[in-house]
Amino acid sequence: MKKKIVLIFVILLTTFLFSSYFLMGKGYFSIISKIFTTKQIQNIKEYIFPYKVISEQKKTIADLDIRRKKNFSYLFELELNSKKNLDDIQIKKAEEVELSNNKIMSKFTIGSGFYSAIYRTNPGGYIDYYENNLFIISSRGILAYGQSLEDKNFKQIENNLNDFIGLKQFNRSITFSLRDLLIYKNKIFISYIEEVKEDCYNTSFVYGDLNLEKIKFKKLSFNKTNDCIHFSNNIDKEFNGMQSGGRIVHYDDNHVLFSVGEFRNRYLAQDKESINGKVIKVNIDNSSYEIISMGHRNPQGLYYDKKNDFIIETEHGPMGGDEINLIEISKTDKENPLNYGWAIVSAGEHYKGKIKDNKEKYKKYPLYKSHTKYGFLEPLKSFVPSIGISEVTKIGNNKFVVSSMKDKSLYFFELNNKKEIQNLERVEVFERVRDLKFQNDILYLFLEDTASIGVISFN
Repeated sequence: MKKKIVLIFVILLTTFLFSSYFLMGKGYFSIISKIFTTKQIQNIKEYIFPYKVISEQKKTIADLDIRRKKNFSYLFELELNSKKNLDDIQIKKAEEVELSNNKIMSKFTIGSGFYSAIYRTNPGGYIDYYENNLFIISSRGILAYGQSLEDKNFKQIENNLNDFIGLKQFNRSITFSLRDLLIYKNKIFISYIEEVKEDCYNTSFVYGDLNLEKIKFKKLSFNKTNDCIHFSNNIDKEFNGMQSGGRIVHYDDNHVLFSVGEFRNRYLAQDKESINGKVIKVNIDNSSYEIISMGHRNPQGLYYDKKNDFIIETEHGPMGGDEINLIEISKTDKENPLNYGWAIVSAGEHYKGKIKDNKEKYKKYPLYKSHTKYGFLEPLKSFVPSIGISEVTKIGNNKFVVSSMKDKSLYFFELNNKKEIQNLERVEVFERVRDLKFQNDILYLFLEDTASIGVISFN
């Protein structure tokens, strides 16, 4: 009986002391610490006052999240200040890397300006080559050029890109950024994630006359119905700004090809009334567009082979299933565009796989493994596991190269007479590759782990 009384007394005393500590502040901690060891205090907090512990943990997580967002915001502001001040972009030769295909890759580090990220904290960006100048653009709108990477300083070009996407969008999500750069016949095109209306987004592009001093961009309004995906209020109850596509390539004097992702609203890829999950051909004179292909998840790379009249398209799969697709222009149909099957078929799986929580997702989006069995076009190549596929370009007669981010490699391949991939060769470059450009027998790579330009000569 005495033992029970003592035990009850101890429990009541413990409850009183810790209740006083939690309710009246940490002044009581000196009293508690004299009675209990640190380990005993922690055990009592966890087992007698678990809700308080959970509350404290939630506050810690929230504080860390706020700090993380502040750090990103600081990077965004730093980059925008560099843009505003028109600081020169410093270029410095860093090292030479020996590759497995007996090639040497020279790395030139971008020393300033490219602070912020397309992905996590990587300083992403894009490149293009025009009239003996190499152009670079950061994911937040710093645009610069130089005649040679040996110049050491690239000159910034003043522009109004932040009229279209700026600090408000960057702070909303680190995935909101510029998406590609194209220069053709003295015109410059830049794609970006547009806030079409409050908290509702889609992929768009702006264009302007190329001027090495100052460029005033204007929007090409091909999305006349203002289609957009709401950040939180959408059918699939998911949103991912990384699944936005945004690759833009030259087609002819009046048209560009443009890829648009589905922002993880999967059903849009099979909706012919939507531009999402599509490759479209946009008329830059009258803003009309035509769907070339559909059933795409997140089209990351485009190359139009004018000689053979086909498009090579690359796209991110879900958990596995990155694809290289061949789009034959002669087989396109305005009423029935070429269909590559997402989100009905894929070599990959929904994230976390076939778990209980994904049961309804698999009912709606089954991800069958055969494209042709269900009436869709098979990819030239599916990668399982995913390689984080990015850009594709041509480097010779029926010879191509695809870049990757997750795998940090290049994939060289040829197309035979049957338009099948052969001689696929993986060459590791040890960094995420966001963009490629092949010019004068030189392959340029935008390496985003170190914000560098890689250079591989094929002479």
